[in-house]
Amino acid sequence: MAQFFNKGGFVFAEVIVDIAHSQVDKVFEYSCPDSLQVGSRVKVPFGGRKIDGFVIGVSRVSSYPADKIKPVAEIFDEPPALIPECFDLMEKISARYRVPKAVALRLFLPSEMRLGKVHVSIRRYAKFSKEIGLNSSAKKQAEALRFIMKEGEADYARFAEEFGRGAVDALCKKGAIEIEERKIARSPFSGLPENYEKKTLTKAQSDALDNIENSDKRIHLVHGVTGSGKTEIYLNVIAREIERGRTAIFLVPEISLTPQMLSQLRARFGGSAAILHSGLSAGERFDEWWRLRSGEAKIAIGARSAVFAPLENIGAIIIDEEHDSSYSSESAPRYETVEIASFRAEYNGAKLILGSATPSVESFAKARDGEYNLITLTERINGKSLPEIIISDMCKEVRSGNNTAFSRALRQELDETLKSGRQAILFLNRRGYSRHVVCRDCGYVAKCENCDVSLTYHSEENCLKCHYCGARYRMLNACPDCGGTHVLYSGTGTQRVVSDLKTLFPDARILRMDNDTVSGKDGHYKILRQFAEKQADILVGTQMIAKGHDFPAVTLVGILDADMSLHFSDYRSGERTFQLITQVSGRSGRADDKGKVVLQTCSPENHILRYAVNYDYKGFFDNEIALRKATCFPPYSLICRIMITCGDNDKAIAVLKEVYFACEELRKNFPDEFIFLNKMHSPVKKIQGKFRYQVLMRLKSKSLLEKIYDIAVNNSANDSLVYVEENPANLS
Repeated sequence: MAQFFNKGGFVFAEVIVDIAHSQVDKVFEYSCPDSLQVGSRVKVPFGGRKIDGFVIGVSRVSSYPADKIKPVAEIFDEPPALIPECFDLMEKISARYRVPKAVALRLFLPSEMRLGKVHVSIRRYAKFSKEIGLNSSAKKQAEALRFIMKEGEADYARFAEEFGRGAVDALCKKGAIEIEERKIARSPFSGLPENYEKKTLTKAQSDALDNIENSDKRIHLVHGVTGSGKTEIYLNVIAREIERGRTAIFLVPEISLTPQMLSQLRARFGGSAAILHSGLSAGERFDEWWRLRSGEAKIAIGARSAVFAPLENIGAIIIDEEHDSSYSSESAPRYETVEIASFRAEYNGAKLILGSATPSVESFAKARDGEYNLITLTERINGKSLPEIIISDMCKEVRSGNNTAFSRALRQELDETLKSGRQAILFLNRRGYSRHVVCRDCGYVAKCENCDVSLTYHSEENCLKCHYCGARYRMLNACPDCGGTHVLYSGTGTQRVVSDLKTLFPDARILRMDNDTVSGKDGHYKILRQFAEKQADILVGTQMIAKGHDFPAVTLVGILDADMSLHFSDYRSGERTFQLITQVSGRSGRADDKGKVVLQTCSPENHILRYAVNYDYKGFFDNEIALRKATCFPPYSLICRIMITCGDNDKAIAVLKEVYFACEELRKNFPDEFIFLNKMHSPVKKIQGKFRYQVLMRLKSKSLLEKIYDIAVNNSANDSLVYVEENPANLS
């Protein structure tokens, strides 16, 4: 193939256009100034319009004549937005998850920045330059000049508003004032407390640090009981890497945990810590991202997406609460955060540290088998024992006439806790007032028109809400099916728990924390700060209060429905129940006073609950891994699901058949790889007006994954979405 050379200060840019479609998933060439750098964002002519693109290479040689190549229309960013590592990760992500390269590159940029909706914030200031003589009639100018001489400078907009734009502009023309433009940093959580107290490490913490430092393994699993000081280990690992001139990423599972962790990082590392998560304003996220990209900040902290932080020379990546399902992406590309972190750790020669009091079965199995370096912390740093867990049999409570959400044991413990001036946390992983609304006459259950799920009643707004699509409906006065007026609330949500608590303990100060009560970037922090400052006695919440928080005055935790996750039709239901109970229980008794936990259940003899009551992770793991091995579930197999969603039910069924027949053909060719294969409705049959079907399979290895992704890609169309999930975090 002929090669063509460019001369005279121009080169050829290799560009990935920002279009998420396989037909344009290739490199396009454009001419550009030789000053253009790899990693820059550009606007290029494409198909009669101008669209954004990413420069992945620059060359003086092209495969096409120069007169056939169009020039780049516009160049953004200085320095280039994308670091060299992005392109290595782009190739890995695109090949691994079968998405266009543009989709992979989007992960590395804030969405508003990519869409051109946010820019650097510039503020104008008026500064005193020199004293001048003024006519006696120029009274406003004289006032403005005296003010600016005294103050030295002022915000231009406010200055002009107070003294008049004409007077200020006149002073500028006369040289008395000069205007200066400054970049303004939009800093989130600027009011966080940042008092750093150096802590003396326990022997167990010091040994753990030395173990991480000296191990020849790349990935480390820190398995420590709640309150064992894992966070201080993470901070010391980061400190060592910063001293070496390197950078670090710190991931937490819940947005609600980031302000607390950011406070600790800023207290120790000052402005070197930057926060990345979806709860920030577009401007704040833009500025924090550029602080990391420019090297001003060395530490990125955030939820899942912060694994793509634009840091170079990474020394450590920490994933706290590594077992949490929020580390699995549920939109394309459907990546596992640990896998992306592992890519980045290998590229940078960094340590990858996974931490949890209740590691996932898969992670602990890898540690047991020597793939990960296992570090175990068996005691709390304060030397106190883990809180006692009291089981309340709710079936006995009902038989004795107690139909409330609170067992007698929990009410008694709450009463004693409140009288002693201490605090309590009540956990129920269901928001709203009531789980669903049902007609007692005919059994009708109110459901969302767009989703195949029951609606939840919210008493404060007196409406029904869908927790899948957010649709709102009026509360029913009568049954739409039979006209009956005996409409009842069934089940209990956090809103109802608060209402009932106010009746039982009218003097108690109660806070509620769930998706209905937190809004904006400060929503979580405000509630947690109020509780930490003892402005409330009881905190009621969903899983966002279950992990990571440290409230010294909390001596009681109530788990209102421990069975909620126990009986899901999911092979992970036992594991998730054990993890949740252990994590929530760990919020109690973290200071000097002994903690207690009241666990309410209708299955008091269940073996999972017995392991949880004794904090026996090893016993739980041995039992669970034996069960998984006997039944061929992960990690001894791979669960693979091909999901089909479409607004037309008939079309969805037609696509389902095509996908299933292709999988059947694959099973015929590779019979030894398949343990299970079937097609069916998704457990939730409809979401946001889209009908949902699935082909579910269990495989002995990952050897057929590429072929399974091929089947999904080949059957996707504009009107139907077909995608693959590996070991789905949520099988509904």
